[in-house]
Amino acid sequence: MSSKNEVARTLDQIAACLELKGENAFRVRAYQTAARAVAGFADDLAEATTDGKLAELKGIGPATLQIVLEVLATGRSTVLDKLRQEIPAGLVDMMQISGLGVAKIRQIHESLEITTLSALEEAARDGRLASLRRFGPKMAQKVLRSLQFLKHTAEFRLFHHARAEAQALLPALKELSGVNRAEIVGGIRRRRELIENMEFLVELDGPWDQVAGQLDSLVDVTEFTSETEGMVTIKFAGGSVASLRASRPDDFGFHMVQTTGSSEHLDALARRAETLGLSWTDSGITSNRAKIPGATEEEVYAALELQWIPPELREGQGEIDAAAEHKLPRLVEAADLRGFLHCHSNYSDGTSTVRDWAVAAQQAGYEYVGITDHSEAARYAGGLFRDKIQDQHDEIDRANAEVDDVTVLKGIELDILQDGSLDYTPEIRSSFDFVIASLHSGYGQDRDAMTKRILRAMDDPNMVIFGHPSGRLLLSRDPYPMDFDAVFDKAAERGIAIEINADPQRLDLDWRLVRHAISKGVTISIGADAHNVSGMTNMDLGIGIARKGWLSPSEVLNACPLDEFMQHVAQRRAN
Repeated sequence: MSSKNEVARTLDQIAACLELKGENAFRVRAYQTAARAVAGFADDLAEATTDGKLAELKGIGPATLQIVLEVLATGRSTVLDKLRQEIPAGLVDMMQISGLGVAKIRQIHESLEITTLSALEEAARDGRLASLRRFGPKMAQKVLRSLQFLKHTAEFRLFHHARAEAQALLPALKELSGVNRAEIVGGIRRRRELIENMEFLVELDGPWDQVAGQLDSLVDVTEFTSETEGMVTIKFAGGSVASLRASRPDDFGFHMVQTTGSSEHLDALARRAETLGLSWTDSGITSNRAKIPGATEEEVYAALELQWIPPELREGQGEIDAAAEHKLPRLVEAADLRGFLHCHSNYSDGTSTVRDWAVAAQQAGYEYVGITDHSEAARYAGGLFRDKIQDQHDEIDRANAEVDDVTVLKGIELDILQDGSLDYTPEIRSSFDFVIASLHSGYGQDRDAMTKRILRAMDDPNMVIFGHPSGRLLLSRDPYPMDFDAVFDKAAERGIAIEINADPQRLDLDWRLVRHAISKGVTISIGADAHNVSGMTNMDLGIGIARKGWLSPSEVLNACPLDEFMQHVAQRRAN
């Protein structure tokens, strides 16, 4: 049976094909909306088709519902199959390339008769692409860079997709005869934003051959790409790869450490062992040839005179030295967050109402929720026109009167315009409880221009949070260039929080930069960037990035209670 991600991907591909065919924009948008609705659906998709919940989901109409049902039942869509016969697959692939919209792709196809990415790369190198009207050498180089980026990322998957697939496979591994327990390890356990392969550790109570012989019974296994004693790599029909490592109970903790940590982390552990007169081997830690107990991770780290190190920190970024001095921070957890920030309602491009958000935040135990619809300049996202602001604020007032134990804040996500000014007038901006300012256009500016643009935006006293600060889209768009040191310095000076945007395609700010920002005195905000209440689960992804960035609760803006959050806004406006 197809997964939720595969159904959403099918709907997105239909939308892309229709757009390339020049179909009605409303029809294209209907499939795009349906794809977002499916991807953000929190419940089991198959069950929702039988109990009627899916048919009632906003964004799913009769036509798109039929496609969802067909893909779930057969793994295919006859609509997409027909469109693929009409549209060369390479043209759909080209829509992943930065700077190539539908019009340019059509021009490339019609003028150069190009239908594949390899042919496009050749044309970008030999000058044919640059010779087209409205292209030129700079555009050809941009296309080449984007093609190289796609090649580099082709083997990776977004964290949330890989984790969901690993979590679905885990129960089947636990049920295999001869397996005591099974755990997800590797990059997924470390919560890396991009995952190459799923990795598992299984504890055996029988021979390895007995377990290995059952693996071909797992759903959709197509081949065994490698197999040694105690380790096997298998490939699934959808292209996913999983590596399994076997362990015995006495060594399970050691192998958990070994299969979870990055190579840098493991190298640092080996050096630590050497300084203590111990040996770090593939089978365990030894002292004078005597094996040190390693049934638990705690035993392994204790043998090296270290604190237990949370999996997210096992990246070789100084965690060994900190653990040796017992100075690892108490990392932020979901229970620490008091406010749910950065969510869009049906006043812009969201599908949930203000009241929906209030009820969902109340049920999730948040003290406050900040509605931040797109501002007027974001026409592409149904930005909030100024004559609708009061309507939205009135609706927020009604929600606050009707829903107990949670406060709905009147926020806004303002566009940072090309010159660094913010959308709306100063008077309108100050009418909101708080402001997130973000870039949604003009990504082609050079490093100096982009930095000046952001620094100017920070001069506006209403800007409380800098949203998705690097602009990256994982597996599709690199961060735009900027001087992060200058931006972090000014954010710290002005009291502007830098966001960890928890949208699974963004996870922006990068965790490596989070720690750098904190070292400069910057406060971090964790924002879901959710477009329906199902997107509340994004916060877990943002917390993962925060933990990888060594964040403690005191360094997170929305870990503050409401009165402290509003005091921060007031101080920012007075600064």
